[in-house]
Amino acid sequence: MTFFRNRMPAIEDRIKAVEDEIQRTPYNKATQHHIGKLKAKLAKLKAEAQKRLAARGGGGPGYAVKKSGHATVAIVGYPSVGKSTLLNQITDAESPVGTYYFTTLDVIPGVMHYKGAQIQVLDMPGLIRGASKGRGRGREVISVARNSDLILLMIDVFETNISVLLDELNQSGIRLNQHPPDIVVSKTSRGGVTVSSTVKLTHMTEDTIADMLREFGHLNAEIVVRENITEDQLVDVLAGNRIYIPSFIVINKVDLVTNEYLKNIEERLKGWLVVPVSAMKGTGLDTLKNGIYDELKFIRVFLKPQGKDADLAEPLIVRQGATVENVCETIHRDFRRKFRYANVWGDSAKFPGQTVGLNHILHDEDVLTLVIKK
Repeated sequence: MTFFRNRMPAIEDRIKAVEDEIQRTPYNKATQHHIGKLKAKLAKLKAEAQKRLAARGGGGPGYAVKKSGHATVAIVGYPSVGKSTLLNQITDAESPVGTYYFTTLDVIPGVMHYKGAQIQVLDMPGLIRGASKGRGRGREVISVARNSDLILLMIDVFETNISVLLDELNQSGIRLNQHPPDIVVSKTSRGGVTVSSTVKLTHMTEDTIADMLREFGHLNAEIVVRENITEDQLVDVLAGNRIYIPSFIVINKVDLVTNEYLKNIEERLKGWLVVPVSAMKGTGLDTLKNGIYDELKFIRVFLKPQGKDADLAEPLIVRQGATVENVCETIHRDFRRKFRYANVWGDSAKFPGQTVGLNHILHDEDVLTLVIKK
């Protein structure tokens, strides 16, 4: 007599089964609860699959890119849209350029110097459909993008559909121009799942939220929701590995089309910040550099030693919202420990030379004197 042992389907098959069920199920009020649970189950399965892949060293060798400068910008686009030419134009890099696909087979870094900031810009291999699942070394490319501070979506003026780029990045847990949902999940030792919301929920019910938490393995937890979230936003929080990165679109080769043609493209991309350039001709590059600088939200702080003039030639580059404490830590960790007080001139000061403490928030082009213990 032959006995057959029941075996659980491979995790890839389980993922596909859940994806297929989501696709087959029409989205409406009656199915909303069920789809929410399916999405939570799918996210948990994908997280488990990713852990298994990492444990066995899957994905092949990665790209070793050491971050440098004040921020890192990744140029993401389809093959042969002019990423290498753009990098060579705005940085000190020399990336190979060709008129055929996949000229860039590695990640090429360059440094862009602008308004005192040193910005690392990365030319990356072209992204293709299936990249998030490893096609064309897509996982390695996307892993570099995940560690950047800004993503430039670069497209050809004759190929302006960005849906594949957005889908592959989204499938890899990258959320462009979004903020982390205002949700706090705290594990408890007992009591089941308790849901508290400070706003009216119109996209999902508290019962759906509770069931999605249970589906994800949180059997005892408290969740506080402070915005009108969707199922996908809750899944992002439960997955815990989403990255939120600012982004804008760069349209290349605009020298080959009319202004009317370009306006039609910009209209189709409504809602996005769009910067038209010609990397080959050098058109629009100053606007692009300024856009990169602004999106990174840099400010310049000029340091003034006691009794001396301020150094207006080399500003200290920090991010908007930076405090005197952040400046101290940027210069040297001992400055924070030995700090006494600071004097500030500029837009953040109530009057010139105002004496401030570590928590004072600085503005662009402030002049700062730090006084520390000897």
